[in-house]
Amino acid sequence: MQLLSRNFILCALLSTHILSAQKPEATSTPKPAVEEKVHLKNIRQITFGGDNAEAYWSPNSKFLTFQSNNPKWGLQCDQIFRIDVDKAANNPTYRPKPISTMKGRTTCSFFMPNGKDILYASTHEGGASCPHTGNLREGGKYLWPVFDTYDIFVANKKGKLIKQLTNTKGYDAEAVVSPKGDKIVFTSDRSGDLELWIMDTDGSNQKQITTGLGYDGGAFFSADGKQLVFRASRPTTEAEIKEYKDYLAKGLVAPTNMEIYTVNVDGTNLKQITKLGKANWAPYFHPDGKKIIFSSNHHATRGYDFQLYMINTDGTGLTQITTESIFNAFAMFSPDGKKLVFCSNRDNGGGHDTNVFVADWVD
Repeated sequence: MQLLSRNFILCALLSTHILSAQKPEATSTPKPAVEEKVHLKNIRQITFGGDNAEAYWSPNSKFLTFQSNNPKWGLQCDQIFRIDVDKAANNPTYRPKPISTMKGRTTCSFFMPNGKDILYASTHEGGASCPHTGNLREGGKYLWPVFDTYDIFVANKKGKLIKQLTNTKGYDAEAVVSPKGDKIVFTSDRSGDLELWIMDTDGSNQKQITTGLGYDGGAFFSADGKQLVFRASRPTTEAEIKEYKDYLAKGLVAPTNMEIYTVNVDGTNLKQITKLGKANWAPYFHPDGKKIIFSSNHHATRGYDFQLYMINTDGTGLTQITTESIFNAFAMFSPDGKKLVFCSNRDNGGGHDTNVFVADWVD
């Protein structure tokens, strides 16, 4: 659940790259953009430098786990860190605690139900060095690599590995835990396509949830643990299908055309929420379960301008949330519903850094 290339490199970071502009197919007209202060109060910067993304809350709303490639920390590719929000806020000298092995490449971390251990995906079993990404632009399109050495691990807050939850050939990543503490959803290509899978928190009972051709990923649970919201591509024409399969065979995905979907955790009641065109991704349920916040460039005259939007789960009421900078994504409401964490390239001195921000949320 990716923009920079991290997942994401598939979880999705597009922060320093330009997506190809495509004509949007908008079926819901957004309300006029308003000043951010309507919904976001007391914005605090949490990280300073490098590419920082996919910051997600601890159960007690006091800590975040996130991925970073900050060169000041001696990093060459993304690694996982744990950060104290109050100590880090507006404090450039604060140093978060490393959680991952500092080997390979990591992505998509998330707190386990005990609030201490952290789930994340890593390629370190496939080698200690950063996996080579190769050419990430082809035919005018930006590409995400889908490394087949990603597996899902759990470590404690001191960075000691506790357990490996997946051990299959292929991509296993983008894992998050249900608020109920009983299930983990993740993305895998083990069935031949990038689909959503679900398992118990100990790694047992792994089951496929989605089956539609195309990339399904970046899933999150609703507060009651009954539904999932995720991003998906759905190639339909013969040319689109061929392109998707050809890229996937090379371990690549073109993320320039994705929409937001919901589905029950048992795979039933699949619904397409957005029909906006371009790249709609990084969705998360509002605490009331009736709205979804997500990142989109559907409004942009050029591909690279991502703002946060909110939409009702029936596809109505599209509302723009952010207006500052040209990259805002990875929004997550704190478990207590009082705060929103998101990643943005605002206030970076005109450079390419993407940092983590926390704001008080106002409905």
